[in-house]
Amino acid sequence: MVNTRNPDRLLEVENLDVAYGPIQVVWDITLSVRRGEVVSLIGPNGAGKTTTLRALAGILPARKGKINFDGRDVAPDPPHRRVGHHLNLVPEGRQLWPRMTVEENLLMGAFSRKLRPKSNQNLERIYDLFPRLKERHKQLCGTLSGGEQQMCAIGRGLMAEPILLMLDEPSQGLAPIMVDQVFELICTIAQEGVTILLAAQNASYALQISNHTYVMEWGKMLLEGPSETLRESDHVRRAYLGATD
Repeated sequence: MVNTRNPDRLLEVENLDVAYGPIQVVWDITLSVRRGEVVSLIGPNGAGKTTTLRALAGILPARKGKINFDGRDVAPDPPHRRVGHHLNLVPEGRQLWPRMTVEENLLMGAFSRKLRPKSNQNLERIYDLFPRLKERHKQLCGTLSGGEQQMCAIGRGLMAEPILLMLDEPSQGLAPIMVDQVFELICTIAQEGVTILLAAQNASYALQISNHTYVMEWGKMLLEGPSETLRESDHVRRAYLGATD
């Protein structure tokens, strides 16, 4: 199915329901991501952010709803097909292979036959973006710091040449100085033309770097709007930004 409604919208999700077996955890999610934007999905732990991204990546089946990506209905597609359409997820917790080197982990992002001829070229691009990974390219991933592992996970996602890169809790478990660096890198990636959908509990950073924000609670969308506007929302300020007035 070709999406002819609004070609400026790279991703359009309508009335998405997702369940783990008989237990439904996401209800009636509708969201859109415009080309070239950074869109954030914020909410507390257990709100359904990870479940939503996993459904968009095809890791979890949608019980109901439409997922249109880059003019295609991708809802029936398995995860590898969605990656082939350049829709990529960097998962929560990084999920690297700890006994493989940094370079071996990165190359796994270019595993598909179509990407392999360009893997060396893309690898150099990743090393330009993450010089620390180049310094440690022969080091086992399990011996890296948390921040370095997150860089490697993002780099692996970029090796697949995404049009839309979905990042699930990229600052989770990192020291404050590394959180700053990771969000700066996300801004750099966006400036290079990659559209980003970011799920984060760290609402302060997410609201600062994104164009548009969705607030998710208890498996449902509660609020949405331009990030600058939501920063002034009483609910967002009190629930996520620590305001007490």
